[in-house]
This record gives sequence, C-alpha cells and structure tokens, in this order.
Amino acid sequence: MIRTQTADDICTVTLDRPACRNALTPDALEALRNAVETTDASVVYLHGAGEAFCAGADLDVVADLDDESVEAFVRAGQRAATALAETDVVTVAGIDGPARGGGVELALGCDLRVATPAATFAESGVSLGLFGAWGGTARLPRIVGLGEAMDLALTGRVIDADAALRMGLVSRVVEEPREIAETIAAHDPRALQTIKTRLRDTASRADQEDREVEAFASLLKTASFDD
Repeated sequence: MIRTQTADDICTVTLDRPACRNALTPDALEALRNAVETTDASVVYLHGAGEAFCAGADLDVVADLDDESVEAFVRAGQRAATALAETDVVTVAGIDGPARGGGVELALGCDLRVATPAATFAESGVSLGLFGAWGGTARLPRIVGLGEAMDLALTGRVIDADAALRMGLVSRVVEEPREIAETIAAHDPRALQTIKTRLRDTASRADQEDREVEAFASLLKTASFDD
C-alpha cells in the first residue's frame, strides 16, 4: 500500500492502491508515518499511484469501526498528517487527480502542495455525515482562511486546481510536481531544515529575530559563494 524509494536526497512515498484511488487503511497510515519519521533524505515527496492522489480513508474499514477501533483509526490518520507537518524534512505533496477527505488532510500536513491541472479537491466527509478528523479542522482554516474552510467543509463541493491555487490550498499548478521537490532537494539540507524551523517559529518577534541571528551565523560557517 505504501512504497518508498530514496534517490538524489528525495524520499518518494507512493500511496499505492490505484484500484481504490489509494484509499488508506490503519496499516497504511502507520507505514506512511514511519517512512516520514525515519528517512535520511532532505525532502519527502508524497504522491499517489494511478489516476488519483488519495481518496482518503478506506470506507470499507470505516463502516466496520466500533467504539474501540474508531479512535485508533482517527489517531493513525492524525499521526500521519502530523508527521508530515512536524518533521524537519521538507514535505511536498504532488497532487495529480482527485484528492478527497483524508487525502486533502494529508496534503495539508505537507509544507508544499503542488497540483497538476488534473487535480481536484473536496472535503467530502460531510456527504457521509462525518468530517475531516485527521487534523483537517485545524489545518484547513489556517491555510485557506476560515471562510473558505467553512465553504469547503460544509458543502463538500469539488474544486479544481485553479480554484485551489486562488484560495491558497496549493502553491503551484504545474505539469510535473516532482520537479519542485527536485529543485528543493538540490539545496543545502542544513539550510532547508533551518528555513523550515524559522518559518514555523511562533515565538515573539524579538525572540524570532534573535534566533534568526544565531541560525544565520551558524549556516554562514558552511555557506558556499561559488557560482
């Protein structure tokens, strides 16, 4: 269900159940989390096999959840999305085809979401009488704003790549999302980690500025100014 391959400092994580649009089981979510947390690469590139990015949770599994197993499944999804968000490694979602429900939430956990023109998005949980519980209610409004988040989550409507770009759900629409991951991986991994850490800092402005000085001075010792 989850395939990983590392080359050129990129750990490619493939959601590999194309027959069911890469729907995710608890085991697949744990394998995804483990791949992100154990990689030695400087970039994780997450994408789906076949014609979809990810349909979200496997509904056959969801339908059979009882009171004891429902929390375990939700927590597994939360851990996978949080691993993508909190790792020091840069995470890039390459979204080609449909991203639905939990698929959107995994993408929200990534640092960059890069779509192809064929990508579509929907927070489809409401159509089942549910909602996005893999961190979606926390991350979606922070990324697209509360108004857009309410619209997507309450209607379950499908949007295309251009609409996703306009609202900030994705950062680019390109033919080959992997090329963005390759561009990032070509840079110094220490700089990448430092940039990600600095951009995520929520301390006071004064504290952030002090940490910028310290981090910049540290990187300067190994920086290269050769053309």
